Amino acid sequence: MTDLATDWYGGHIATFGDRLAAARDAAQLSQQQLSKQLGVRLKTLKSWENDSSEPRSNKLSMIAGVLNVSLIWLLTGEGEGVLAPDDMPQPAPELARVMSDIKDLKEIVASAAERLEQLEKRLPTVLRAPRCANCRPFA
Repeated sequence: MTDLATDWYGGHIATFGDRLAAARDAAQLSQQQLSKQLGVRLKTLKSWENDSSEPRSNKLSMIAGVLNVSLIWLLTGEGEGVLAPDDMPQPAPELARVMSDIKDLKEIVASAAERLEQLEKRLPTVLRAPRCANCRPFA
């Protein structure tokens, strides 16, 4: 099992947005200050921290440089990053399991959404194809 004291920002505990916000706080920057340094809108930075969108690779590189953390740490929680907060109580082991299950489920949902998108793209072609030699297409 993972040691939560050393893996507070690891992939099973924290999200990219959590690590971004933690690194920004450790650098003592406000959201507005960081968004200005990165050349993005405040709304964009907030969506990254809330995990509703993700930056492109060139911005990821900039973020890592400005916040003095490794790119790998931002993405996975491994490598050079910020230390776990001292004043925060350590989460129960059950939390790590629940967070891991949530991450796994998100991957399953993303995969299912991708499969659904592929099927939706095929649907018009299938609907236009005749079902038998004497049949006409639906469209």
